[in-house]
Amino acid sequence: MNMPLTSAPEGDRRIDPFMISVLKSRFEAIVREMTLVVMRASRSAVIKNARDFSCAILTYDHELVTVEDALPIHVMSMDMATRPLTELFDDISEGDIFVNNCPYTGGTHHADLIMAMPVFVEGVPLFWVVALSHHADTGAPAPSTYLPFAKNIFEEGMHFPCVRIAENYEEKADILRIGSMRNRVPDLWLGDVRAQIGACRTGERRIRELCGRYGRETVLDFIKDWFDYGARAAKAAIQKLPAGDYTYSLAHDPVPGVADDGIPINVTVRVDPEEGEIVVDVRDNIDCVPGGLNLSENTCTGSCRIGVFNNLDESVPHNEGAKSRVRVEMREGSAIGKPKYPVGTSVATTNVNDRLMIAGNAVFSEMGAPYGHAESAFHLPAGVGVISGDDPFKQGKSYINQVFVGYGGGGANSGHDGWLTYCGPANAGLIQLDSVEVDESMYPILIERRGVKTDSQGFGEYEGAPGMDGVFYPLDHTMTVAYAADGKVNPPKGVLGGQPGGASDTVRIEPDGARVTLAEFSEENFAAGQKCEFTSCGGGGYGAPEARDPARVAASVNRGWLSLSLAREVYKVALREAGEPGLYEVDADGTAALRA
Repeated sequence: MNMPLTSAPEGDRRIDPFMISVLKSRFEAIVREMTLVVMRASRSAVIKNARDFSCAILTYDHELVTVEDALPIHVMSMDMATRPLTELFDDISEGDIFVNNCPYTGGTHHADLIMAMPVFVEGVPLFWVVALSHHADTGAPAPSTYLPFAKNIFEEGMHFPCVRIAENYEEKADILRIGSMRNRVPDLWLGDVRAQIGACRTGERRIRELCGRYGRETVLDFIKDWFDYGARAAKAAIQKLPAGDYTYSLAHDPVPGVADDGIPINVTVRVDPEEGEIVVDVRDNIDCVPGGLNLSENTCTGSCRIGVFNNLDESVPHNEGAKSRVRVEMREGSAIGKPKYPVGTSVATTNVNDRLMIAGNAVFSEMGAPYGHAESAFHLPAGVGVISGDDPFKQGKSYINQVFVGYGGGGANSGHDGWLTYCGPANAGLIQLDSVEVDESMYPILIERRGVKTDSQGFGEYEGAPGMDGVFYPLDHTMTVAYAADGKVNPPKGVLGGQPGGASDTVRIEPDGARVTLAEFSEENFAAGQKCEFTSCGGGGYGAPEARDPARVAASVNRGWLSLSLAREVYKVALREAGEPGLYEVDADGTAALRA
């Protein structure tokens, strides 16, 4: 029943090129509709408000067709979660739906429930539709989905290692009952699961309609041509890069009891323009650590690939053909590689994974300008923590969810300043900042302030984006905030003369105003009257600061992102008051004197 979609020789088109454009857009539209179903039907804020989910279409042979608007962490490794299905099940039928959140069967980490449904056309399985959502809770011992101190999978939430949860279009009530029982917010969990089911069924219906309209053979011919085009486009982009081996190293902050000296990450990229191929080699890294910071094979593979695609022309499609031009070499038993059962991987989508993606972005700067990116901020400052507690205004009701009150800035690259609402490289701006009003209406908390932290960006010819800071606190109860704020010891670095971004910090403000600095990686309780203050990292700068256009310096000052004193001290730019109160303009003569 399996129908392999082999590649044809270059230039050997099977269908009209205009039809390729039409069907490309139709597949993208199907994924967008699936995305809308997840966003509108989900119940937890981390999915419906922050948008921590992705949808995709793959062939039944697990080849990537499209991942429209997916988070970068999910783009290049969706197939790893579906491949085990055809290995473990020999009776896959119409109406089946499977879930997989186990890193040892191709999942990302335990909080990402990956749902896959086969699409049969005329009795033949042709595609998989996939909906991946980050769930608010998975029943871990601690009220969080990020557990840096969880040494193994027995200290994490529940794993579903490729489990059939629907058969013949009917939900399997026993499986859903297991998941609901092992959850602090079962109604929320079940609602989010059913949103994913709805997205998969929507995708199945739309693909069948597409095949009915254009014919199965035309659609399959499109897939082959689409993959061939992706391979040609990626090869052409790689051929423009300078040949050579390039290495970049950085380090995750120390985590007491897990990695007391931090976790170094080393990435080597081998560029072969003649063949149009790139190899990303991460074998030269430490063994697994006794905590949840180890990567899964899925996240390691996807992150290595996306670092390359972040440095290729944006017109290169994210499909199987393009993906085939980038090979990843890793080793089993490495923290940056394939984990060795049963080590913990609950933080595999952020933290060390962020650092790996950042290294993949930055290693290209070793080629010199205009290549590469400066380092960006990382996930999970307290402003992106998991909050939980007993709601004092809803008797008998508990809450738990990840909030996105304030997060870090993006690193700069040649020609562009960093992206302000970046959050981290695993989503690169696609995670939405929470609405203050929505958060306060959903949870018994008050967000006192949040905003840009002045002078926290990495200075350079192109600036990294500044970080954010803010304060929030519980109302009439004790709130737990679980966070893993990497970046206090090793903040994001600049490249090619750019300066580092600002560091992260977490502080408890007592009722009398006293300030207590908290650990970087912790699960902290905040009683009524106590407040949580967070600071996220700014992104690194690209190029020497004195090469920055003075007009850009004035714009940063006028936004409130940069102080007058550092404009003069770091950028050697003199400013004077403009015609409107509070606005400044470049003093050309003063600047020329400073830069002389």
